[in-house]
Amino acid sequence: MASKIFMPTPNMKHVTFSVESRPQQVFGKVCNLPKKSTETSSSPSRSQQAPLISSAANSMAARPANYKLVAKITSSMLAHFWREVQGFHNWENLIEPLHPLLQQEIIRYGEFVTACYKAFDLQPTSKRYLNCKYGKKSLLREVGLDNSGYEVTKYIYATPDISIPIQNGDSCGRWIGYVAVSDDDSVRRLGRRDIVVTFRGTVTNPEWIANLMSSLTPARLDPHDPRPDVKVESGFLSLYTSDESDNKFGLGSCREQLLSEVSRLINKYKGETLSITLAGHSMGSSLAILLAYDISELGLNRSTDSSIVPVTVFSYGGPRVGNSGFKKRCEELGVKVLRIVNVNDPITKLPGVVFNENFRVLMGGRYEFPWSCSCYAHIGVELVLDFFNMQNPSCVHDLETYISLVRCPNNRVDEINIQRDGLDFFSRARDLFSLSAQNFNMIPWRNAAENMMMNLVQSQRT
Repeated sequence: MASKIFMPTPNMKHVTFSVESRPQQVFGKVCNLPKKSTETSSSPSRSQQAPLISSAANSMAARPANYKLVAKITSSMLAHFWREVQGFHNWENLIEPLHPLLQQEIIRYGEFVTACYKAFDLQPTSKRYLNCKYGKKSLLREVGLDNSGYEVTKYIYATPDISIPIQNGDSCGRWIGYVAVSDDDSVRRLGRRDIVVTFRGTVTNPEWIANLMSSLTPARLDPHDPRPDVKVESGFLSLYTSDESDNKFGLGSCREQLLSEVSRLINKYKGETLSITLAGHSMGSSLAILLAYDISELGLNRSTDSSIVPVTVFSYGGPRVGNSGFKKRCEELGVKVLRIVNVNDPITKLPGVVFNENFRVLMGGRYEFPWSCSCYAHIGVELVLDFFNMQNPSCVHDLETYISLVRCPNNRVDEINIQRDGLDFFSRARDLFSLSAQNFNMIPWRNAAENMMMNLVQSQRT
């Protein structure tokens, strides 16, 4: 693979890991953390912290075999620098080169999202079909995260308001993710009580259709201030806000479930230092960003003493969510978003392949097109990966490949051994969609989606 020169998007920060040609020892540079906030003044001074940071970074580069030791050192530092890692200063000086602390957290939250896929039941004959295979108390243990230090408190379901036939003929909620909170032991290690919400990506037919919907609609999530200029993709908003209104005993919307649980946990741990971390892959990252905006717009993360609980999103292979007005409002509210992106992943170019943040201004931003309010815009800081495998083009959007490249950036994609516990999730999801397409005459939808994805993938390689 030839080296690439990336033209950065305005107001975005980039770091590139090319699979076959990347700077050697990218984590080996000394990465000083940015100036600490006054809220963590009890931590070591900058002069005191520099040797620790230098030691950890250099050890990772010089002695890869000691990765576990380095991870232990960086973990002990997290309690002092968690605000910076959560984006308090927009990840300044942590992105290029990627700091070991941030690398560790990207992997950790990515594994929480991977748990959604491992636990999602795709067996049509199962009683838990299209739901979670495990109970809340056993979920993390069953997927290999029993030592994560978190406890699952609630499962989340989404009901897209899209009138098409789906797998079993019922328009009901599907398991989309979970809420978890760090336990007392982890609080000491993390430096705060962390509330985590994770979302899986697209699986069911209505979710696929929601991904293909590209019209912008006002979010209107704050009843006291509708903000008509703040617009989001209509399909994602439908997944977030639709409920089972036709069923007397049906579920509330994904939004209602989430706001209720997050509010409950904030109230339960009132008086403690808290953080809210939202993580999602693909469509799930869109829901994470919508939730982050919703929490902040409604002020659920603000206490009576004016203290603010930080809200951070870790997005893996996520699409655009809203327009420039949505982006601007998220920034005003202090929503922090770190987007981990493969430059060859077509999903990250959608929606708004043409009408996006690069097409709304002229002459260095001095002139703005009249249609700029209808252009999609990415949010936050971007960390760019670069991987592609001719034998397996679908890897460009695979979450576990994302995580593996962050964990071992000097490896080639074809050298990465991804353990799937015997479950080829994406192949089964594709087969599920294809079977439904045959049964319900949805082949044109499927073909259109497949052709669009392949064309976008090919366009990135030329």
